Amino acid sequence: MIRIKHLKSIEEDLNILKNSGQFRQIPDIEYKIDGKVIINGKEYVNFASNDYLGISTKQFLTDEFLSTSPKYQFSTASARLLSGTTIEFKELENTLKHLFNKEGALIFNTGYQCNLGVISSLIKKGDAVFSDKLNHASIIDGMRLAEGDFIRYKHFDYEQLEKILQAKRNNYNKALIVTESVFSMDGDIANLDKLIELKKKYNCLLMVDEAHAFCALGKGLTGYSSYNNKDIDIITATFGKAVGSFGAFCVSTGEVIDYLINKARSFIFSTSIPPINIAWTNWLLTEKLGYLKERKQNLENITENTHKLLAQRGINTVSESQIIPIITGSNERTLKVSENLRAYGYYIPAIRPPTVPEGTSRLRISLTADSKLEDFAKVLDLIQE
Repeated sequence: MIRIKHLKSIEEDLNILKNSGQFRQIPDIEYKIDGKVIINGKEYVNFASNDYLGISTKQFLTDEFLSTSPKYQFSTASARLLSGTTIEFKELENTLKHLFNKEGALIFNTGYQCNLGVISSLIKKGDAVFSDKLNHASIIDGMRLAEGDFIRYKHFDYEQLEKILQAKRNNYNKALIVTESVFSMDGDIANLDKLIELKKKYNCLLMVDEAHAFCALGKGLTGYSSYNNKDIDIITATFGKAVGSFGAFCVSTGEVIDYLINKARSFIFSTSIPPINIAWTNWLLTEKLGYLKERKQNLENITENTHKLLAQRGINTVSESQIIPIITGSNERTLKVSENLRAYGYYIPAIRPPTVPEGTSRLRISLTADSKLEDFAKVLDLIQE
């Protein structure tokens, strides 16, 4: 009886999702290449990709890497603290240390596991996290797992954050301010200078998630922290977006990295990434640095021209980046617009709660170095129709 009762509850929850337009299914994507996806034999322009530089679909890069590299293992079969590490991990971590000018680096399996592990291990009883309200789920879940308190301030409301710090900072031992640099659903950019000012004034650590800026935005390839990374204590980012690879990392002081190695459960208890993926990432960040910068310039050009087009059309957006939200409101309307665009050959899935707040369902357009301005203009025409 207990089992049947539980199954009934699951069925009811699924029906609620279906009736509210929030039910999700994994898309059957057959193939991706240069800004396109193939679904059920039909080609679509892909405006849903986080592969911002288009690296993952460049077969010539894969061929060159495999032809010029030694044979790598396809599995570590263990966590790194046991037998799941190889020289490739140390080489990539050294590359990251030098790239960000930090003392230490640690590779995690995913961006989710990285943020989860960093926050949950660093924040103990008597500590607190001060978090932007729109931070990613990985940050929220890291705060929930931490033993300390967490306080969320309104998105980009740094006056409110300061008032909170004035009232509460002295109640805690260690305090961590955490933000994304580029926010994944709105494409707007945090004021890191202001956050650095507040972290110094109130004796806090500052953590910045560069997931959507690493190798895509900012100076060089290190995202927006590149302008003042000496004042940012902890930087996290992923290889699974602009780098076109897999995995994530944290860079910080040697002391923080040693602490994470010993305390971050999402690192300690996970079988590590296959060495071939680690070597591929390091090869891109060393041997193909010039190509990455060239692709980044392409992305910057299409992003700039797209924002100019939006301004010409009189369309206001909070976005300052390659992520452009078109907020349509209800789940049903968003799904309908997404389906209509797909009929015209544009793949832009509907983004619905709980990914975004109720009433703000949207089309999240992701520009890549392979995007074309005429395609974006056509999408705008279709939406406005």
